[in-house]
Amino acid sequence: MSSACATAPAACISSPNCPSSLSHIPIWRSSSLRPPPPSLSDISFKIPCGSFKRSSSLTGFRTLSPVMQWQDCTVKMEIDVPISVAYDCYSDREAIPRWMPFISTVKILEDKPDLSRWSLKYKAFGRDIEFSWLARNMQPIPNQKIHWRSLEGLPNRGAVRFYPKGPSACLVELTVSYEVPPILAPVASALQPFLESLLGRGLERFATFSKGYTSDSTL
Repeated sequence: MSSACATAPAACISSPNCPSSLSHIPIWRSSSLRPPPPSLSDISFKIPCGSFKRSSSLTGFRTLSPVMQWQDCTVKMEIDVPISVAYDCYSDREAIPRWMPFISTVKILEDKPDLSRWSLKYKAFGRDIEFSWLARNMQPIPNQKIHWRSLEGLPNRGAVRFYPKGPSACLVELTVSYEVPPILAPVASALQPFLESLLGRGLERFATFSKGYTSDSTL
């Protein structure tokens, strides 16, 4: 399991009339996608001299949100179709629910084909899990790489890489990174291996689906 947790540098405020042990008070700020915290000019501290008991008066201060945990999953599988067929098949985003077990719908925006709306529905850990997000497909490398990142909804990003294994086979490597939703935080340690298993099953179904996709594309 991996996590992404970032904190901004500490800012120290000193009081010239107080003991040296109180001269530096670190203020830690959490980095997040929310607007930046108030500047130092908006924050004032009152520190009584000669006492280790500190009181503070904060102007414009807001409660900091906890830094969420990110996890990464990678699965790979050799597929018995040419690399161009595997690439074209995976590029068909609206067909992904036909072989990925936990993706229920994918809808490409008509006016912005690089954007697509995704919905996830699956029963696991004793509950019905549902999430949705808007994703942007980044500039692909034909027959080599497809990658994306979410713009809203469930935070996630990922990439699919294709490696040739002769004229009629290729290796498909899928990497997905996601922010653990608060509702699943209690089972975070079990979430990563569970999702890797689902992704592996998805690639197995993709291997079968892509063979049929070869026939469909030649009709």
